[in-house]
Amino acid sequence: MSKAIVSSLYDSEVFRMACRQFDQAADAISLPDAIRDRTKYPRRCLAVSLPVRRRDGSVTVFEGYRVQHNLSTGPSKGGIRFHQDVTLGEVAALAMWMSWKTSLVGLPYGGAKGGVIVDPNQLSEGELEHLSRRYMQEMVNFVGPQVDVPAPDVGTNEKVMGWMMDTYSNHVGHVASAVVTGKPLSLGGSQGRREATGAGVAYLARRYLEDLGLPITQATVAIQGFGNVGSETALALARAGARIIAISDYTGGIHNPRGIDLARALEYVRTQRTLRDFDGGEAVTNEELLELPCTILAPCALERVITAANAPRLRCRLIAEGANGPTTNEADRILEERGDIELIPDVLCNSGGVIVSYFEWLQNLSNFYWDRDEVLTKLFAMLDRAKDAVEAQRRKFKFSRRLAALTLGIQRVADAKQSRGLFP
Repeated sequence: MSKAIVSSLYDSEVFRMACRQFDQAADAISLPDAIRDRTKYPRRCLAVSLPVRRRDGSVTVFEGYRVQHNLSTGPSKGGIRFHQDVTLGEVAALAMWMSWKTSLVGLPYGGAKGGVIVDPNQLSEGELEHLSRRYMQEMVNFVGPQVDVPAPDVGTNEKVMGWMMDTYSNHVGHVASAVVTGKPLSLGGSQGRREATGAGVAYLARRYLEDLGLPITQATVAIQGFGNVGSETALALARAGARIIAISDYTGGIHNPRGIDLARALEYVRTQRTLRDFDGGEAVTNEELLELPCTILAPCALERVITAANAPRLRCRLIAEGANGPTTNEADRILEERGDIELIPDVLCNSGGVIVSYFEWLQNLSNFYWDRDEVLTKLFAMLDRAKDAVEAQRRKFKFSRRLAALTLGIQRVADAKQSRGLFP
């Protein structure tokens, strides 16, 4: 008889949310008690102090984390988040979701995630580089092409990944391109990686609109979060003929029913670093944006933004979860009871990023590189297979789409752990 554990180390609302999702899925597939906790809880975590000398000569010590949830199916994989609200519990939840995501889409990876408690907008470029390199220096014994392969996330980008790759390479004494993904092309990055997550969100949104019989050319789109994922989602959907009527970042949003000029918005963000005071439409809050009437609502920022409070007031036809964990457990139940909104769950919807990260890793290991068309063709084929598997699971067991996706991912990880057995 196995003894269930209760982890206080990661305790937080978002980690409890991820655990509730796991418990529901484990119950649905009757996962044996002997394998539940082994599949549920992270394998290991690392917390580090990161001293950085500031421009004024002072030293600030930042706190950073790396959680490796599952190493049974291959090296762990997951982004590194630089954000002022990072917690160990959040990082653990994101690592857990990454395990189910990589498993769902058939990648030979486990799940991991990293984070540093910092507002990167408050750092100079030199300070950001020092922090990035110090983080990787603290991680060198816990990461590697066959151990754990980080990638960009909120607050990080290909430049940060380049610094981290260089730091690791200097430590091991040779160029180790495959230690991180999401790098600049000049350092072994993959064609299509920058837009991969957003392109995947847009592709699946289009596929599900086709299933609903709704033409993309008549669709309106509201996107919360205009960072990498949100902006690339907007561009891909606009190219397909949709009208982007609302966008936002942490400073607030813009609503224009006639359609937002994305080129102007992107140039404004490039120069101003935020959307604040952008004159492309009427100002709205992030909370108001979620409740705007639209065809597609794409939460592409942080977790837990669709809640029991606003779920009854949503006026979209399709939710495409570009962010990880944007919908709470309570909101999920409300949306299921409503029955008038289709939802593409995060573990499927935003998996394009990790799929193309996998392609980048393969190209680095083989030193053979693909063009952008080949990358995107392979990406869309993998997304189609994952979508078909989720829909088959949903029909077979009468599950919600999220439950169908989670049960597929969790079952595959549990099967791998069961097959490997317990090390004495």
